[in-house]
Amino acid sequence: MPKLIVDGVAVEVPAGKRLVNALVDEAKSDQLHSCGGQARCTTCKVEFMSGQPPQMTQAEKEVLTTRGLIGLPDLRLSCQILCDHDMSVQTISRFAGSGKKDAGGRPADQIEPPAVWTSR
Repeated sequence: MPKLIVDGVAVEVPAGKRLVNALVDEAKSDQLHSCGGQARCTTCKVEFMSGQPPQMTQAEKEVLTTRGLIGLPDLRLSCQILCDHDMSVQTISRFAGSGKKDAGGRPADQIEPPAVWTSR
């Protein structure tokens, strides 16, 4: 099982689980995911401390580019990442203090839209 360190706290995560769901389920984080994990917003973004995946989905690349975040090398969308190795992240967008009515609908178990992998 991959080890995930979230805001300094380590948890084990089932291999292949979406990072956004691991943040909520295993790390007990109140991570936002307003679009339900569809790579349409950036509320699920995290900052990588270590273990950043070398690839990203085309959907993630497009939304980060559109939002002007593609040049920030450690920011990624947790809804577009699978936990298949050890990684360490800091949460950025949390439900507490957001003013939103909820964190967003639960993302599906598989990456949506269907992953088309590309280089960062």
